[in-house]
Amino acid sequence: MSTFLLPDLGEGLTEAEIVRWLVKVGDVVVVDTPIAEVETAKSIVELPSPYGGVVEELHGEPGMTVPVGKPLITIAEQDAGTTYREEEKAGSGNVLVGYGTGASSSTGRRRRPRTASVSGTKLPTSAQNVPESSQRSVPLVISPLVRRLARDAGVDLKTLTGSGEGGLIVRRDVEQAIANRFEPKPEAVSSRTGLPELRRTPMSGFRKAVVATLSRSRAEIPEATTWVDVDATALVELRESLRSAKDQGPGLLALMGRFVVAGLLKYPELNGYVDTEREELVQYDGVNLGLAAQTDRGLVVPAVANAHRLTTRGLDAEIRRLTESARAGRLTQQELSSGTFTLNNYGSFGVDGSAAIINHPQVAILGVGRIIDRPWVVNGEIAIRKLTQLSLVFDHRVCDGGTAAAFLRFVADAFENPASAFADL
Repeated sequence: MSTFLLPDLGEGLTEAEIVRWLVKVGDVVVVDTPIAEVETAKSIVELPSPYGGVVEELHGEPGMTVPVGKPLITIAEQDAGTTYREEEKAGSGNVLVGYGTGASSSTGRRRRPRTASVSGTKLPTSAQNVPESSQRSVPLVISPLVRRLARDAGVDLKTLTGSGEGGLIVRRDVEQAIANRFEPKPEAVSSRTGLPELRRTPMSGFRKAVVATLSRSRAEIPEATTWVDVDATALVELRESLRSAKDQGPGLLALMGRFVVAGLLKYPELNGYVDTEREELVQYDGVNLGLAAQTDRGLVVPAVANAHRLTTRGLDAEIRRLTESARAGRLTQQELSSGTFTLNNYGSFGVDGSAAIINHPQVAILGVGRIIDRPWVVNGEIAIRKLTQLSLVFDHRVCDGGTAAAFLRFVADAFENPASAFADL
């Protein structure tokens, strides 16, 4: 019998959350069979089995966080698995993973009741033969797997009433006790507000990482924000002119990204980081363009590597690939952590502006609001134009307002005159 311990999935991650099991107890697996999907602070990872045999035990349920180095799955040799299945068919309470004993065996033969030792006391599998005093002093549990589940979750078995035959505590009883922790508890009243708490939800590993990054950004970076309204009519028209029946052409985000990359090459102060240990301002020779993407797991910021080397179409293809991977939870650690600057198109949420938080250790983030029809003065006359707002949040340690404003104006001018901007790129 071999137990697979959760490995370190990279960058010193200390835990992972079980998303779903791809196998169940009793399944036969071979080496490299996918056994589970787990969510780290970075992405969703599919784990392969390092062993072959029969799945004996799954150490956790979907939604449970498992520390690195702790048991994830136990796999028995083939013959052991066969014995397991034969005993299960026979109705042994010891092998039914805590769900109680069957009323009769598959063979129709009557079997002698087995006993299990709990704290030195012999307990028959049928609670009918257990003295009432023993039931009160010792929790009626047979399965060691149920005991392990309760121990790992911090559930006191003495507080449970079993729902199995004769009051037997089975796995569903422990799972219900765990679930009850997260159900609304009106009796828990906030001392500050006087209101009852509706629910408490434990943070996932991903959310913990987001909290740590954003808190560090706010604590360390003296940020400043500058913004400008932009007439993006020509940009929208250019996007439409590149579309055809056979080719949808590059999207608006790719066009925006191209202008941002050009601006960073011109103003590299915003494409770097602060080395606090050596007291140096570092600038990168190239751009890995981070793109804020909202997914079911939360906000992630994958990066287009070497965006400065890509054409607009190449940038568009990479943006689409990263977006698809983000939604599927398949981004790599490198893709999630290699950005040098972030472009955030929060206009897709239907808002005009936002005071975004810099993605530490980067030093700036550019936000783009929704593009909508608004009145605008053109050549002294009011016209309806496609307007948007650009908002730049920057680390004031790396540059003063003049540099930040120059970069923002460069990108804004490219939005307003994209054909002219492309001629110079």
